[in-house]
Amino acid sequence: MSLFQYAISSDQSMAEEKTLMKMAEAFEELANIIRQSKDDGEEAKVELALFSRACSLVSPLFRCLGIAFKFAELDYVAKVNDLTEASKSILTLPVMMDGDIEANCVRRAGSHTKNLLRVKRGIDMVKVLFEHITCTEGNSLKDPASKAYAQVLAPYHGWAIRKAVGAGMYALPTKAQLLNKLNEDETSARMHMQSYIASAAPVIAYIDKLFISRELGIDW
Repeated sequence: MSLFQYAISSDQSMAEEKTLMKMAEAFEELANIIRQSKDDGEEAKVELALFSRACSLVSPLFRCLGIAFKFAELDYVAKVNDLTEASKSILTLPVMMDGDIEANCVRRAGSHTKNLLRVKRGIDMVKVLFEHITCTEGNSLKDPASKAYAQVLAPYHGWAIRKAVGAGMYALPTKAQLLNKLNEDETSARMHMQSYIASAAPVIAYIDKLFISRELGIDW
């Protein structure tokens, strides 16, 4: 291995170290903000920078899942990058959405609001994946991953993408290989996955409510 290849490998290992813990902690922070606002009877003003940072921490997981989720990874990362860039000039998620509504560009390709909807589905797919992993015996990820994809992303993908994802499912790492890539053991992984499941749920519900309360719908 060359020095350059070693540097890349080291960077990837560092990026993937404690990925699950970082994801769980970041989404717990978002969930706490949302819960507090709900207790106060207000619409949560979640900071776009905080949200996009939390979402960026999910990206290494998609990479660890391999070719089956390569399209989802590329699409997700691009959308998160857009939200991160937008956070430099837009303070909160509601302000961002209201700006797109005012500009009449909500459904336009590349709009921040449309990208938010796509990112939300990525967060949701990981949540459903973790739900199936934590309640499924054995070392294969094919069944949990197939169910998560079918439930969350497949309804919005064309035939060609669905077929490519289906073929890629046979190249998924085993559960043991995934945990090794993420530098986790069975116990720590389960704990962090369950924490993410619990904290991602109110974040997903919050985003859905932002869309529904503005009569934008969420199935597009």
